[in-house]
Amino acid sequence: MAENPGTDGNVREGAPADRLRRHNLASELGALEQSLLRRVSDFDDPRQEWRRLYSELYGTFLLVVVAAGGGMMSQAFPGTISRTAAVIAPGLMVMGIILFMGKVSGAHLNPAVSIAFALRGDFQWRRVPGYILVQLIGATLACLLLQAVIGVPASYGSNYPAADYSAGAAYWMEALLTLGLVSVILGTASGAQNVGLLGAFGVGGYIALAGLWGSPISGTSMNPARTFGPDLVGTNFSDYWVYVAGPLTGAVVAVGIAFVLRGAGGGKAGSGAAQGALFTETAREQP
Repeated sequence: MAENPGTDGNVREGAPADRLRRHNLASELGALEQSLLRRVSDFDDPRQEWRRLYSELYGTFLLVVVAAGGGMMSQAFPGTISRTAAVIAPGLMVMGIILFMGKVSGAHLNPAVSIAFALRGDFQWRRVPGYILVQLIGATLACLLLQAVIGVPASYGSNYPAADYSAGAAYWMEALLTLGLVSVILGTASGAQNVGLLGAFGVGGYIALAGLWGSPISGTSMNPARTFGPDLVGTNFSDYWVYVAGPLTGAVVAVGIAFVLRGAGGGKAGSGAAQGALFTETAREQP
C-alpha cells in the first residue's frame, strides 16, 4: 500500500515528498523575492541611502541648470530672457522636482533646508553632511555643463549684491527671503498641515514670488549650493559669505517660528516629508 501507481502504470513512491520539496523551494524563493523588494522600496534602510543622495544630486543639478542658466543665457543672448522669466523659471523647476522625486529624498535641494529639517527634529543630523555634499556636487556639475554648452563664464549665473548696495544689505535680504522659503517648506510638511503634492505648488510659487521682488538686491539665491556651483566653476567667491550666512540665518529663525506656531517637530508626517514620504497622511499619527 506504500506504493502509488500512476495512470501510466509506473510506481511513484516519492511523489508527495517531491511536491513538498517543490513547495518549500517556491516558498523560499518567494520569501527571497519579497525581501529584495522590501529592501529596494524601504528607504529607511541605510543600504538605500545612495538612492536619496543620488536624488538630491540630480535634483540640485536640474535646479541650478535653470537658476544659473538664466543669467548665462542672458549674457549669451542679450535681450532674450527677461528678469521676470529668469526668476520664475527656478520656481517652476523646483515645483517639478518636488513632484517627481520628493518622495525619494524629500527634495531638499538646499543645505539650508537640510539643516532646518534637522533642527526641527524631522531629519537625522548624521545624514546632513551627505545631503549637503551631493547638493554642492550637483550644482557644480550643472555649471560645468552650462559653461561648456553656452560658452560664457559660469560667474554670469551666480548671485552678487547689487552695485549700489552693500554686502550687508544683501545678507539681510537673503535672510529675509530664506525665512519665508523655509517657513513655507516646514509648514507644508508639518503634522498639522501636510498637504502632500500641493506643497510643491506652495514652495515653487514662493520661489517665483521672492524672485520677482527680491532679486534686484541680492539675486534671490536662498540656497548656498545654488551660488556655490557658479562661484566655484567661475572661480569668483566674492561676497559668497552672504549666500551662506543669509540663508542659514533665515532657516534658523524659520525653525524657531515653526516651533511657536506648531510646537516641536519630529512627528510622522513632518519626518516623512523631510525624508521622502511625500504622501504621509496626518491621520497616521493618530493612535
